[in-house]
This record gives sequence, structure tokens and C-alpha cells, in this order.
Amino acid sequence: MGDRLKRLVSDEVEDCCDEDVEERRRSLRRLRDRVDDETDTDDLRVLSVLGDETKHRIVRLLVSSDRGSMCVCEFDTVLDVTESAASHALSELRDTGLVEREKRGKWRYYSPTERAERLVSALDDV
Repeated sequence: MGDRLKRLVSDEVEDCCDEDVEERRRSLRRLRDRVDDETDTDDLRVLSVLGDETKHRIVRLLVSSDRGSMCVCEFDTVLDVTESAASHALSELRDTGLVEREKRGKWRYYSPTERAERLVSALDDV
């Protein structure tokens, strides 16, 4: 890896010397340090959750809903899963900060968080 990095820096910097390569290494280490491991873990968990078809569909449905929220019992009408499976998926989505839950009497309603809305918007822009 060191030789390849040295060749890269040599191609980019006229009169490249060892100090130029070391500065690039320091710069790369600073970049690595700016990327927080905790943020990586959280990002990967959210992406993993959205990689599941049921959870992805739930987020899309919530973001697209003109009512702003849906009761857990409504998901079995629009998804090919049981209410129990929808409830489990919603729990994971809540744990990752993609949905919020509100209890209204004996019913539980779910709505997308701003984070979920931004993620869906970003996916739509790609």
C-alpha cells in the first residue's frame, strides 16, 4: 500500500518527496478520525433495516401517507405480512429512529421521523 500511495502522490505532486507522502498519510488519518465509529454503526444499522423489504415498504408508506400516521392494524391491508410481523418491523424502525409511535386510546399510531423523510427523499433523488 505504501508504494502505491507514493506513486499516487508522485503523479499528483511535482517534485514529490517523502514528506509529501507523509503529509498525505497524516491527512488520510485525520479523515479516518473524523468518521466516527459510532456514526458508522448507526448508519449501517439504519441501512440494514431499510434493506428489509417489509421495513422499507413501511417507511415508504408512512412517508407517502397523506394522513401523516398509520395504525399498526392498517399495515396488514397494504402489506403481505401479519399484524405481528408489521408490529415487529415497526419496533425495529422505531429503535433506529425512523418512526415515532403515539398511543391514542387503545390504538398505536406510527409516523415517519424527519430522518426517514430525508432518507426517502435522498433515495428518490438518486
